[in-house]
Amino acid sequence: MAGTPSPLPRWAPTPSPSRPLWRPWGGGTPDANNHHQPGGRGGGTGSTSWWSLASGVFAWGGRGRHRGTASSNEAAAAGDDRACGVVPGRSGCELQAVVVPSSAADADDPRAFLTWEDVGVTVAGGGPRGAPDVRILDGISGHARPGEVLAIMGPSGGGKTTLLDTLAGRLGSDMNKTGLILINGRQEKLAYGTSAYVTQDNVLMSTLSVREAVYYSAQMQLPDTMPLPEKRSHAERVIREMGLADAMDTRIGGRITKGISGGQRKRLSICIEILTRPRLLFLDEPTSGIDSAASYHVMSHIARVAARDGMTVVAAVHQPSGDVFELFHGLCLLATGKAIFFGTISDATEFFTLNGFPCPHLRSPSDHFLRTINKDFDEETVESSKTKRKTAAEAIDILATAYRSSDYFEKTTDQIVEMKNMDGASFRRREQASFATKLLVLTRRSFLNMHRDIGYYWMRLAIYMGIGICLGTIFYQVGYSYSSIQSMMMVIAAIVPDFLMGIIVGAGVQGVMMLNGGFFRLPNELPKPVWKYPSYYISFHKYAVQGLYKNEFMGLSFPSDQLVEFNVTISGIQVLKDKLQVEMGYSKWVNLAILCGMMVIYRMMFFAIVKITEEIRQKMGGKRGCVR
Repeated sequence: MAGTPSPLPRWAPTPSPSRPLWRPWGGGTPDANNHHQPGGRGGGTGSTSWWSLASGVFAWGGRGRHRGTASSNEAAAAGDDRACGVVPGRSGCELQAVVVPSSAADADDPRAFLTWEDVGVTVAGGGPRGAPDVRILDGISGHARPGEVLAIMGPSGGGKTTLLDTLAGRLGSDMNKTGLILINGRQEKLAYGTSAYVTQDNVLMSTLSVREAVYYSAQMQLPDTMPLPEKRSHAERVIREMGLADAMDTRIGGRITKGISGGQRKRLSICIEILTRPRLLFLDEPTSGIDSAASYHVMSHIARVAARDGMTVVAAVHQPSGDVFELFHGLCLLATGKAIFFGTISDATEFFTLNGFPCPHLRSPSDHFLRTINKDFDEETVESSKTKRKTAAEAIDILATAYRSSDYFEKTTDQIVEMKNMDGASFRRREQASFATKLLVLTRRSFLNMHRDIGYYWMRLAIYMGIGICLGTIFYQVGYSYSSIQSMMMVIAAIVPDFLMGIIVGAGVQGVMMLNGGFFRLPNELPKPVWKYPSYYISFHKYAVQGLYKNEFMGLSFPSDQLVEFNVTISGIQVLKDKLQVEMGYSKWVNLAILCGMMVIYRMMFFAIVKITEEIRQKMGGKRGCVR
């Protein structure tokens, strides 16, 4: 049985103790009776326009008692937290309705109204050829609005991350997408600076401090036209916004060295992503791996920034605590790739109750929702239950069917239609640092990381020095006799005894190159096709070993072997030419220059391959229906 909410104006969620009504004020001000007074660019009533939607955006509150809407002067007087849309509540603080200033909705910096309709994702089935495709998402529809935090929830394997990746345009090349995704009513490509994606894992350098990590990222993300002092101040401002001012000069830390906490790491990752002030922020499991208190601090800071800047936030969350759940403005509930519910949290509780799954007293609604639709433990539940009760699989079918036929689904569809018909402004690509600037910043950061990382730099340096001393002492006073020629050649065998060692450590390519580098067969004895031409001349081992031979044998002379009848001595040049078959047309410095040139060329080839692969993935992703 599907629940039917009371009739309300469009765009307004069901009234509840925790949700103020959201109305598209068009640049004017509400009167005492909450009626819109025409003014500004919004005009009067009538068809919904971009300006009327973007100039008056609200952030919905938590599940606690609604405390009313504070005026801008009262909010400013209450301090920074309240001005940003957060006021003290029973659980620390709760969101309150705050109007985003109309100046923030300028055409040069439009807000992002994101809609998706009947989105489906399939992946090629594994196993034998001809296996059917596996459907991960099945007809998901919804929307996300500026200044709000939308939570995508569901049990493991329900499709949360897949939906998030689909909306962000990050689907893999092996996945196929159907449906329509629009931004401000347009099929628009996500330009640089428009959106940001925070992954579940924190990819941070443990040797850097919080200030350094954000500042280095700011130098690369922000344009060169912005002065360095301004970039520095902007980075510090973002750090303070996310509540990391006290840890600004603390090292991030890692497995060996202790640093900031898990919650601070997550906030730092978010800091780096919001440096460009993106209009869309996607978060993949922002509360995973941290305790409930840290989770609340992370999400409360995100909600505060979203309410202040009019940022559209979509977060895939596994199982939030009750306090974190109160911070969400909307809920998209998924299970086995199906839409269980989309709407406000209060509507979700009502929907579950009307369809036979009421939330028990003193249980968190988020725990109740996930426990009801998590079918991983159906067998254990059936075995341990003495009374007949519905399994999670049955609950999923009941709720998914009921939602499709409910007024909640119709209301969501109507809101999507209105967003699709809006005359929204398009996003422009923002400037970023040049390639030269990024190269310099990355080089500086890399040297700083190596200098501070004991295991990466200093220990390796000590090992290399020890190896050098061992190689130098083992051949100490090798002499200038005829037998010393063979001893000097064994230096190479001592450094690289066999090409199989290279394969064992994963250097298969180097192993192949070593075959024709002069270690196993002399150059003139190599088979001409492939091994001599061109492999011998593109192998950097050839130039390294010949340069080493020239450095060791040039200018030396050795006593002749007793079998030699005429020559009393053998010069080093003769050894190089006749015994080692070294090319003598150039000096050892040319060999060194060739090695340096090959090092640069290989790195340029690596960079080119990375860029080409990235372009191919983007094109394939676009063809498969990612956000345009």
